[in-house]
Amino acid sequence: VQLVESGGGLVQPGGSLRLSCAASGFTFSTYAASWYRQDPGKQRELVARITRDGTTDYLDTVKGRFTISRDNAENSAYLQMNGLKPEDTAVYYCNAERVFPGRRVNYWGQGTLVTVSS
Repeated sequence: VQLVESGGGLVQPGGSLRLSCAASGFTFSTYAASWYRQDPGKQRELVARITRDGTTDYLDTVKGRFTISRDNAENSAYLQMNGLKPEDTAVYYCNAERVFPGRRVNYWGQGTLVTVSS
């Protein structure tokens, strides 16, 4: 089982980045996919989530700027980030989750660093 993120980097305030998450080793289409982020010294927070049927939800501070999507044929999830702000700087993690009777399965990627700075 693997989740591999890519697309992070350094961007100026107001810029854009697109993060990708490639899944393998499990049936990605049956899992909800999410993006979390974590700044050093802070708790990991949920940024955006997309369910198996495409329903999305966002952290209030990214609504209108970030868009989560998925391509089940490509076993991938994406996070389009526009209007980036310095406070968006963090390591971004891809997550896949599915609830089975009596248990919850979570897979995590290794993270990709996004730095927003001039």
